[in-house]
Amino acid sequence: MRLLIGLLLAFAVAAAVGLGTTLFALREGTPFGAFTVGTWTAWPRTGTSDIDPYARALVARSGELPMGAGDGIAFVATKDDNGAALDGRCDVTVTGVTPQARFWTLTLYEPDGKLVGNALARHGFTSQEIVRNSEGLINVSVAPRARSGNWLPTGGVDRYILVMRFYDSPISAASRTGRETPMPSIKVIKCP
Repeated sequence: MRLLIGLLLAFAVAAAVGLGTTLFALREGTPFGAFTVGTWTAWPRTGTSDIDPYARALVARSGELPMGAGDGIAFVATKDDNGAALDGRCDVTVTGVTPQARFWTLTLYEPDGKLVGNALARHGFTSQEIVRNSEGLINVSVAPRARSGNWLPTGGVDRYILVMRFYDSPISAASRTGRETPMPSIKVIKCP
């Protein structure tokens, strides 16, 4: 009887630890195979048959459709260049060179994956509609109040994330071009 109780207790502890770490991995979004360029992170194997089990569970839980390896790659930024979480009450600029791609998008999301609500219904820019400066660089203001030029309204949300998707691009984790990719910087200009 003592052996049976010990065995059941060990099984309960193992199940609690296993399920707890799996839940933690799903909540924190920690799929394997990520690579980072500056503050931007991409998971290129998420849209392939080589997807890891944690990423597969994240995709199933969120219901999002990941980009296939032949389609392109998506980079996510949750922090600025100094490591601070992106705050919708601050004025932030996304500035610099974009990697080579036939088409790209920059979209503003809430941390749970919903588009950031705003009165203008402006949630992002595409490579075809963005206005570049004389040097060919992008300069996007992400702020709660209107700005001239390329402006994404945050609506004053507490936190947001930025997603840049590059379609028909030579960027990949398999080649060395992934880590050498020029990505725009994210800098806080003013924060209350």
